[in-house]
Amino acid sequence: MLDLTDDQSVTADRTAASGGAPWRDEARWWRMLTEATAHLPAPVAVIEKDALRHNAMDLLVRAGGIPIRVATKSVRVRAVLDAVLAIPGFRGLLAFTLPEALWLAEEHDDIVLGYPSADRAALSALLSDERLTSRITLMIDDLAHLDLIDDVAAPGRRPEVRVAIDVDASFKAPGLGHLGVRRSPLFTAADVAGFARQVVRRPGFRLVGLQMYEAQIAGQPDAVGADAPVVRIVQARSREELLVRRAQIADAMLDVAPLEFLNGGGTGSLEFTGSDQSLTEATAGSGLLAGHLFDGYRSFRPAPATAFAFDVVRKPAADIATVLGGGWIASGPAVASRQPLPVWPPRLRTLSREAAGEVQTPLQGVAARGLKTGDRVWFRHAKSGEPAERVHGYHLVAGGEVVDELPTYRGEGKAFL
Repeated sequence: MLDLTDDQSVTADRTAASGGAPWRDEARWWRMLTEATAHLPAPVAVIEKDALRHNAMDLLVRAGGIPIRVATKSVRVRAVLDAVLAIPGFRGLLAFTLPEALWLAEEHDDIVLGYPSADRAALSALLSDERLTSRITLMIDDLAHLDLIDDVAAPGRRPEVRVAIDVDASFKAPGLGHLGVRRSPLFTAADVAGFARQVVRRPGFRLVGLQMYEAQIAGQPDAVGADAPVVRIVQARSREELLVRRAQIADAMLDVAPLEFLNGGGTGSLEFTGSDQSLTEATAGSGLLAGHLFDGYRSFRPAPATAFAFDVVRKPAADIATVLGGGWIASGPAVASRQPLPVWPPRLRTLSREAAGEVQTPLQGVAARGLKTGDRVWFRHAKSGEPAERVHGYHLVAGGEVVDELPTYRGEGKAFL
């Protein structure tokens, strides 16, 4: 059983050797993981317990006391979700599909669905069970969502449905246009209040919350690239605008319905989220397992809690070592940053004309000259939850040894999206 509340989880010898963060000694860190997993076949995926616990505590510090709802899509390992929720300061789950929420509701009673659902079979299962409807909050931003629910089961023939409104938290920048993700059509306080009034008038629904995710702040690195200074300026202006707009929305909602939560944030914007007095909670998840995209942020640097390794299977040239597999590409724009990052041995790089491939990934660099067939190469994924769709379980490493295997959703026979 994974327990992150144990104060002894960081061993004294490794802590003393590296100033409390053993992963900062990269050579020692990756060699430790190599030795710990040498008996396992590749590809091998690991979660290191000390690093995971460090990241969880760092999220709490950065949030400044506001409760954190855990984004399940950024984890997809039930043992990790359970262990993190056992830490004071974390509260509730943000699920990404309704079938997933129904499954998690077997054990958890505070689940918000992060996205609207049009899954009639899952809605039917939800609406036929009063216990499930009390545990799961659906996300909406259009009356069509309510119409669909009513079409599955009319208000008089089902329990009351808990709903929350998704509000567009993007920034409409002069000269740059829409910055952020394309989510809700609701933007202003008038938009939200007007829609909320229509919701509360509908029988069979209870409006309990709002969600506003500022992707242009939380999901955009601000320390790397030639455009980093521009990114920082735009993000600062977006924060100013969003503080005012969220306050206006919160005030407008006071006359419409009593809300249980106003949710915002993401791993990359927790300091800002915690400072916004309009919000009652933040959401984070990616920072627990820490994909390499977070290496490009100024305000924090999480520990590399997860990694995966592939075996070298051929040497097409003296300075090229090819591993079997490797093409675990992250979602989002089709750019180089979405590739998995080879991290050990150091200074390896993928080839521009081949990149990370489904069946093989050639790696070039000085270190490749010393690699031979059967050697391991460690990678970090760009994101956090997506590698769980590639493996049946993560091997939990603690104290330099594999101490457990934590099944992923896939390992439990689930594939939600």
